[in-house]
Amino acid sequence: VQLQASGGGLVQAGGSLRLSCVASGSTSRVDKMAWFRQASGKVREFIAHIYWRGGGTDYRNSVKGRFTISKDNAKNTVYLQMDSLKPDDTAIYYCAARMLNGGNYDYWGQGTLVTVSS
Repeated sequence: VQLQASGGGLVQAGGSLRLSCVASGSTSRVDKMAWFRQASGKVREFIAHIYWRGGGTDYRNSVKGRFTISKDNAKNTVYLQMDSLKPDDTAIYYCAARMLNGGNYDYWGQGTLVTVSS
């Protein structure tokens, strides 16, 4: 599976961005898709995931109520709508895929930079 993330950019605090992640290849074996982020000098952290078939979601506490993960199976695309952005949300955002019978996220996109100015 190949993942291509896009949609990052520079936004002022309180603004919004929508990230997209297009999957290609063996997408029929995808179990769930997720977004992670890594700020400069910090460890990578989980943001949200969505199950590819059922659509169940989960979020990091700090983004609940502000971020929404969704998917369009017909387009093999997962989205992350980010509202009420804060400077602390500044990071490189990565999408990832976990496969059926997989234990971890086996496939990663290249990352897209989100910068939130105060």
